[in-house]
Amino acid sequence: MFLVRSSLFVVSLVSLVFAFGCDSGKAGKPTTAQQVQQLTSQNTELQNQLEQANTENAQLLKQAESLSKLPGEKRADAIYHIKSVKIGSYTNFYDDYKTPGATGKKKLVVYVQPIDETGDTVKAGGTVEVQLWDLNKKENEARLAQWQVEPNELKALWLGGIFSSGYRLSFDAAEIVDKFDKPLTVKVNFTDYLSGMTFTEQFIIRPPQPAGKK
Repeated sequence: MFLVRSSLFVVSLVSLVFAFGCDSGKAGKPTTAQQVQQLTSQNTELQNQLEQANTENAQLLKQAESLSKLPGEKRADAIYHIKSVKIGSYTNFYDDYKTPGATGKKKLVVYVQPIDETGDTVKAGGTVEVQLWDLNKKENEARLAQWQVEPNELKALWLGGIFSSGYRLSFDAAEIVDKFDKPLTVKVNFTDYLSGMTFTEQFIIRPPQPAGKK
């Protein structure tokens, strides 16, 4: 039905374009062919969006059907429960050459791992707030920066591997940290969308030691 309506919509607009197309030759106005191409592209995009929505709805219905077959007392157990959040040990400043502990142009890369009740890392949906602190400064100057990653962006940042998995978040810190010569603290607040609970963890990033110094 959507496809038929979209096709009729395109045909109607094309007819209008031909009916009033006498001005299409003026400078700055698209030609009839360009207008038809634009309408066709818009129609195709709408069809793709509809197909994606139908696919997502089918997946949700399948999940709901599977859960509905479980006894009431077991439904909650079938869904993961976040118990904590960890910050991965590779969290650090990196330069353009992906060198950890970078002292040049820097990006802060933070690895976030939601942990369930069995100790496993799970791809839980939610919002992540990342803060960068210099605890050696005065209280009103200690927080250097704060970023927030929304769920739609977060789900695309998942990295899965044999030995480790989690979210990899990257932030531009070149204008925030001029000289990385003392420990800085990363604080993460992860709000789980399933439970609504917020889990907090912090991690200290230490500057690289000079050669020959332990």
